[in-house]
Amino acid sequence: MSAAVWIALTSLLAWLWLLLGQGFFWRTDVRLPPGRDPRVWPPVCVVVPARDEAEVLPRSLPSLLAQEYPGRAEVFLVDDGSSDGTGELAAELSRRHGGLPLTVTSPGEPPAGWTGKLWAVRHGIALARTRGPAFLLLTDADIAHAPDSLRSLVAAAEGGGYDMVSQMARLRVESLWERFVVPAFVYFFAQLYPFRWIAVRGGRTAAAAGGCVLLRAETAERARVPDAIRQAVIDDVALARAVKGGGGHIWLGLADRVDSVRPYPRLHDLWHMVARSAYAQLRHNPLLLLGTVLGLALVYLVPPVAFLAGLAAGAWAAAVAGGLAWLVMAATFVPMLRYYRLRGWLAPLLPFTAFLYLLMTVDSAVRHYRGRGAAWKGRTYARPDAALEES
Repeated sequence: MSAAVWIALTSLLAWLWLLLGQGFFWRTDVRLPPGRDPRVWPPVCVVVPARDEAEVLPRSLPSLLAQEYPGRAEVFLVDDGSSDGTGELAAELSRRHGGLPLTVTSPGEPPAGWTGKLWAVRHGIALARTRGPAFLLLTDADIAHAPDSLRSLVAAAEGGGYDMVSQMARLRVESLWERFVVPAFVYFFAQLYPFRWIAVRGGRTAAAAGGCVLLRAETAERARVPDAIRQAVIDDVALARAVKGGGGHIWLGLADRVDSVRPYPRLHDLWHMVARSAYAQLRHNPLLLLGTVLGLALVYLVPPVAFLAGLAAGAWAAAVAGGLAWLVMAATFVPMLRYYRLRGWLAPLLPFTAFLYLLMTVDSAVRHYRGRGAAWKGRTYARPDAALEES
């Protein structure tokens, strides 16, 4: 057989393995587990790090303040050096909407070796601990919660004996580019970190979704969170590893009533979202970058190329292998499209989106070597080892 046929067959075998051997990552039925109402609802503190979030705060913060929680709960919004009046707006929203008590505070600029978000989280957790909470809810400023969100999270944690429960908020898919890129983003994440494997006690797979993390306060203290992960750009995965590495039981799944309200209307916006941290995910390792590029090409680009080129050249073996691989790929993507209430005709276009992600990953590495790596809202973070040397 020709090299083209062998490559197409290898891609097909990769997809058959992904279909059956990667924790059924493509299924979207991993939702918040059934809860158990505790006899006495434990106190909860909500910590919201926020930097220049005035645009989204009116659609997210009122939903937190309106939580229908039977126990004691309060919200700490940590203004991380905003220049758009985020803190003042938060206080005004609290006066206007009422609900849970709100404290607005600011920790100042982060010292060397800390990301701004984690420095803000550290400050918020320190204040929250003075209230003696049993749980901490770490949630982003662009996340809107249904009125029963906090109650459901606590019930799930208590019922399942979890030390950490995290939900991947449903991202916005209103613009054309959001529809192309966002469902694939969650699909790729689940492929890297199959949700079913995350909940296995003693398993190696650990991940969380930083927009919505309920964490036992004693677990956070035992895992030295956030100090132990203070340099992490991809802080949610680092948090999950710290908790699970310390023997904690964690859970991650898709959300039904927790939504991100942040818009990404242009391809440029989505590109920056991915490129700012993609190379950090690869630990700034050129060999891992090369392997990732080759892997993306083999798994996502070979099937349509083999199918179309095989048909054009009359190379039927390559066309059949490529077509079957493309079919399996599209079929595994359909559940995610349905979760986002999008039409299935987008599924065969996944190779196009994967090619965009390949380019974003390469661009992330280019930005890193040009000194513009993990940049977010006016801050650029060095490699963790570089940050340690500076401190």
